[in-house]
Amino acid sequence: MVGYILRRLLAAVPVMGIVAVLVFLMLRLTPSDPAAIIAGDFANDQQIAEIRTKLGLDRPIVTQFVIWVGGMLQGDFGESFFYKKQVAALITERLEPTLSLSLLAIVLTVCIAVPLGTLAAYKQGSWIDRIVMGFSVVGFSVPVFVVGYLLIYVLAVRLDWFPVQGYQYLRDGFGGWLHRLVLPALTLSIVFVALIARMTRTSVLEVLHEDYIRTARAKGQSELKVLVRHALANAAVPILTVIGLTFATLIGGVVVTESVYTLPGLGLLTVDAVLARDYPTIQAVILLFSLAYVVVNLLVDVAYTVFDPRIRY
Repeated sequence: MVGYILRRLLAAVPVMGIVAVLVFLMLRLTPSDPAAIIAGDFANDQQIAEIRTKLGLDRPIVTQFVIWVGGMLQGDFGESFFYKKQVAALITERLEPTLSLSLLAIVLTVCIAVPLGTLAAYKQGSWIDRIVMGFSVVGFSVPVFVVGYLLIYVLAVRLDWFPVQGYQYLRDGFGGWLHRLVLPALTLSIVFVALIARMTRTSVLEVLHEDYIRTARAKGQSELKVLVRHALANAAVPILTVIGLTFATLIGGVVVTESVYTLPGLGLLTVDAVLARDYPTIQAVILLFSLAYVVVNLLVDVAYTVFDPRIRY
């Protein structure tokens, strides 16, 4: 197992290297000039040239890439053009809202989707099954921002259960932190609930007709124990797979959700950086999201052995 994890970590190095090259070239080859953006609309050619020299933009592109990677490996992602501060410090400030939103959304997704999918499989063909499958289709089809505005109108404006926008840091109180985060997390989890509930139903249905399920029932075990300990446990690998594969959807959803609810996280930072053409910030955030995706997939692969001891690496 340790050897497998080390091999996966080593395999992630060239993946991140390719991502770094693509991000660097994508932003460097755009027609806009970062020096002209920083200098402003009223700068002359000499001022723009001085900024280009200061940023190293007048050097060969290979030299620029080597310098950028060297600084990145030391935790130096450069200075933000728009915020006028170090990108690393900027990301550190914005990390808590995004991490809190993502973790709470995943917890809500698992706690809602897995029981719903299991119940739908157990009640195959019933009205419960049809409702869950109908919700899955609608939930996965409706864009995240539409779900967000709908929940804001119903739960925040009409019922006044939650605040419309804003974020409270965890250090300022757990209750306020959770109260302001439930609505955005619920918005983000809708897509995941729809997708994972459908996958859970399919996976559980496949194992409900296996011999060991009939054996467990013949032994007099309760239906709840049969579903959880035997059916769901043996159907966990496909469910874990779809959780890992849909993590990219979570990243995209974070950007939209934070914009809708004005959460000061990495998603809103990405939107602001793109609008301001803040290249250092855009590069750092994309690399961070890519690294998170690689790590989550590694954790999913390791979790396979927990739910299915037959899997060995």
